[in-house]
Amino acid sequence: MSRAWRSAAAVLAALALASCATVGPRVPAPEAVPAAQAEAAQRQRAEALAAISSWSLQGRVAISQGDKGGSGRLDWVQAGQGYRVSLAAPVTRQSWQLIGEAGGRVRLEGLEGGAREGFDADLLLREATGWEIPVAALGGWVRGLAAPGDRVAWGEDGRLRRIEADGWTIDYQEWQPAAGGFPEMPRRLQAQRGQARVRLVLDGWQAVP
Repeated sequence: MSRAWRSAAAVLAALALASCATVGPRVPAPEAVPAAQAEAAQRQRAEALAAISSWSLQGRVAISQGDKGGSGRLDWVQAGQGYRVSLAAPVTRQSWQLIGEAGGRVRLEGLEGGAREGFDADLLLREATGWEIPVAALGGWVRGLAAPGDRVAWGEDGRLRRIEADGWTIDYQEWQPAAGGFPEMPRRLQAQRGQARVRLVLDGWQAVP
């Protein structure tokens, strides 16, 4: 064997030994959290969030309805039963505000021709913008809360993974750790029914005094 071949063989042998040396013991995958444990953790989350009746969140939203779509900045302020949801689309420089009163009256501002009012936020938005957005339910979904009668599914880590409600499927894709007095909260989620889709990235939560 020539000197060049002997050198090449030595290099290959050294690399093989090095690769073997870096392989450690296989770490077993964590076991899935039992459903009962996941449900108990969710009840604790719900109790903690029930104590925060006034809150605000900042995030980004993308809405699509068939071949029509748009995205923008989302700011949501909840004060008991009242709320103010603001959406700003930087590309079109349009902005809307949906204001809900404790008595159920809703006002949509930022439209051509002036504001519109009614008692059904979903219908008001659909008639004014064409968007299918379940506003009343969305306040619970953004916090990772299911309503009685909804179907839920848990991830292997014990976190809420999916809610099915009124034909909508809400998938929770990422969670953020507990902070600022809030328990673990959703970071990314998507709600879809038919051709209607609402995607949310939630950047921050604050409790409102």
